[in-house]
Amino acid sequence: MEFEDRVPFVVRLEAEDRQALFESATPLVFSARQVLLREHEPTAHVLILLSGWTKVTSAAANGYEALLALRGPGDIVGEGAVLSGRPRGATVTALGRVETLAVDADRFSGLLDERPDISRKLLALTADRMRDSDRRRLQYAALNVQERLALLLLELIRSHGEEAEDGVQLTPGLTQSELAGSVGASREAVARLLKGLRERGIVRTGRRGLVVMRPDVLRRMARQGDR
Repeated sequence: MEFEDRVPFVVRLEAEDRQALFESATPLVFSARQVLLREHEPTAHVLILLSGWTKVTSAAANGYEALLALRGPGDIVGEGAVLSGRPRGATVTALGRVETLAVDADRFSGLLDERPDISRKLLALTADRMRDSDRRRLQYAALNVQERLALLLLELIRSHGEEAEDGVQLTPGLTQSELAGSVGASREAVARLLKGLRERGIVRTGRRGLVVMRPDVLRRMARQGDR
């Protein structure tokens, strides 16, 4: 399962288009856990991520929150609201220190008119993200919650795992509510599953986050849904 698009926006651009985009921007730096963009707020700019990682989340009125994506160096966030003229559709939060370039909404729209290749690359990126999202929804539809959670943790290991003494530390600071929203389950259901995984020595949770100690067991859980 591809949890997120693998080719960042900036990497897709030709050198001249990239330079024009960067020259139109203003540097902004965000600290860990700081919100870069907030859901439902009006849009004024897009952000190009230069360093650090962010999480993209969306919350329902009842507090149900889903992790939609993880975005990092080279990615663009906030472009959907600029293109549609609507309020922000998700919240983007820094997982650590994040360096960005902010491009004013009007200037960004002007760049898309002046440089059609930027528009084409942005359209291709949007299509790739939608395809990845559709593929994940289709795959999840055939799995139970435990299998979905196993797949999610495995993908986080691949994309955001760091070796620890007793396993692999997941670097994003994700809450149980965000994990639950990502796999289409209640927070209580995910809490029960994590408790079971802890008791079996498959994962460890603590103040620093989640450590996967037995990824081989998660792989077996995920494969149950592939048969």
